[in-house]
Amino acid sequence: MRIVILFVIGLFLIKETKSQGIYDVNKIPPDLLKDASLVIRYENQTYDIKNPGNAVYDYKIAVTLLNKSAEGASNMYEFYDKFSNVYNLKATLYDSKGSKVKEYKSSDFKDRSAVSSGSLYEDSRVKFLDFLYNNYPYTIEYSYSTEYSGIRFYPSWKPVSSWGTAVEKSEYTFRIPETMTFKYLKSTGLKTDSLKVKDKIQYKWSCENVKALEYEPMSAGIADVSPWVTLAPNQFEYDNSKANIENWDNLGTWLSGLNNGAQALPESVKLKVQNLIKGAATPKDKIKLLYNYLQSNTRYVGVQLGIGGYKPIAAEKVAAVNYGDCKALSNYMKALLQEAGIKSNLVVIGNDMPSLNKKFASLSQANHMILCVPLEKDTTWLECTSQFVPMGYIGNDNSDRTVLLVTEAGGKLAQTPYYSPANNYQKRITKVNFDEEGSANISLETQYGFAQYEENLRMTLIEPTEQRKSLMNSLSIPNMQISSFSFNQPNKEAAVLNEKVDLKASQILTKGGDKLFLTLNMTNRQESAVTPIENRKTYFNVKYGYSDEDEIIYNIPKGYKVEFMPKDVVIESEFGKYTAKVVQKDNSLIYSRTKTINNKKYPPEKYNDYVAFSKKIYQADKQKGILAKIE
Repeated sequence: MRIVILFVIGLFLIKETKSQGIYDVNKIPPDLLKDASLVIRYENQTYDIKNPGNAVYDYKIAVTLLNKSAEGASNMYEFYDKFSNVYNLKATLYDSKGSKVKEYKSSDFKDRSAVSSGSLYEDSRVKFLDFLYNNYPYTIEYSYSTEYSGIRFYPSWKPVSSWGTAVEKSEYTFRIPETMTFKYLKSTGLKTDSLKVKDKIQYKWSCENVKALEYEPMSAGIADVSPWVTLAPNQFEYDNSKANIENWDNLGTWLSGLNNGAQALPESVKLKVQNLIKGAATPKDKIKLLYNYLQSNTRYVGVQLGIGGYKPIAAEKVAAVNYGDCKALSNYMKALLQEAGIKSNLVVIGNDMPSLNKKFASLSQANHMILCVPLEKDTTWLECTSQFVPMGYIGNDNSDRTVLLVTEAGGKLAQTPYYSPANNYQKRITKVNFDEEGSANISLETQYGFAQYEENLRMTLIEPTEQRKSLMNSLSIPNMQISSFSFNQPNKEAAVLNEKVDLKASQILTKGGDKLFLTLNMTNRQESAVTPIENRKTYFNVKYGYSDEDEIIYNIPKGYKVEFMPKDVVIESEFGKYTAKVVQKDNSLIYSRTKTINNKKYPPEKYNDYVAFSKKIYQADKQKGILAKIE
């Protein structure tokens, strides 16, 4: 009987083991589940180069989605164009036990245009599949192959692409003919395996059991603490164009060749240029006139077709249709300046991306083009896609970047202007007049500069009802009613925006017995403290450094006197500086506050020091004064 019972138990265990698939959630190591919303069970990508213009990419992945936070990963997509072909698509859905729920057929995959927002012409398409399943946890597995008949860059490898992602195993195999060369960058400590396989050199990178990272505020990214590899070709062929981009000089030479002959203008536009600059005293004056002409007569429309992703539409065409993408409009401005006898250079830049790596030339580091006009005593940088920003202001996302100048002699690295905290200012004067009931008429006059100008510029472009809503959300004044407001850019040649708001509020003062309590910083408070993090993993920074200056003038309500006002506050550290003080002048209280925040990248071990700095500001912004009734 004992033998029979053991035999039955054995059969049950065998059956139970078989019913548990390889993607059973219970098989995930417990330490990989901590802080994870999804777990990559297995990922393999292989990129096999045939020659400078042809390659095959094979990709397979299995991902377990643990909860709704991973919903964004519940799909598969692969982009392609006329130089690539996606085929051999397969996908399977598994439940929490790893049992197969559904196997997808080729007809289940959708195919649609992938024209991005703002583009008029683009030849990119995408094959995709939405799994449409919400019984968490579950696993999706899919694979596909892509054949390339034109190459601009090589796929990168980044198994940990977001917060809450854990990895059981991921690997990248890269094969290249031994007659070709390439370059790569990798994360610190990542091992590179290489060997010769027939007439190719094979490289391999992999990782196992990578724990998930919990979201960390103000993070500068997870690249410093996760595995990754970035690769780039030295030679490539694409859309009947061949290039050697071993360095930035060569890459600039190739781009310069694409632009040859693209600056020809129609005679009517040449005549217009000459009429515009007639009487202009300096080259700077000519640039202003022509930049204003560009802004008034063109608009941005994306065009991404083949080599057109790098080659601009000819200036003559832009003159005829009055639109173009960043390359076309920058090239058109270059042509206008050329007609005026002023030399300029197209600039390759990564908008809202890191600076170009000076020792690693690649096309994947850039997504935008602007114009640089080097003059004898200074240099003017032009953002040619905006119809609103003043000449010389290229935007916070383009500032302080290493960029590539496209010159006739090749590519030259340069640095765009740095916008300091003092440049990115907000200056506000607020006047508060109390009536006998304690209600207040309030007027605010604010001036925004550079990055803060840029953030508020949208206010001049939206409807009044939307402007009012935005003001109601941004001003931290309780129970307020806006009477009037206005926005204007007094000088189109300066990145400065003026804002004026008049309002009424009935809850500025808090009454307690025969005393009135007044929160001195009424209009620009730090409303919350930053939460400390123990054992932070990633570097941190602010979006940009800035400087705020506030002055609030209160009239002391009739029948009251000052009983208490807080002492002056000075808070200073490597992160910035804060000051606050209040003085009485006749029958008024004048509250002055300054706050400067530096835009540096700080190591994780300094985060809690930043938290302490921020907490002091939070507390200082809540300081109250006390007014007592005159007996």
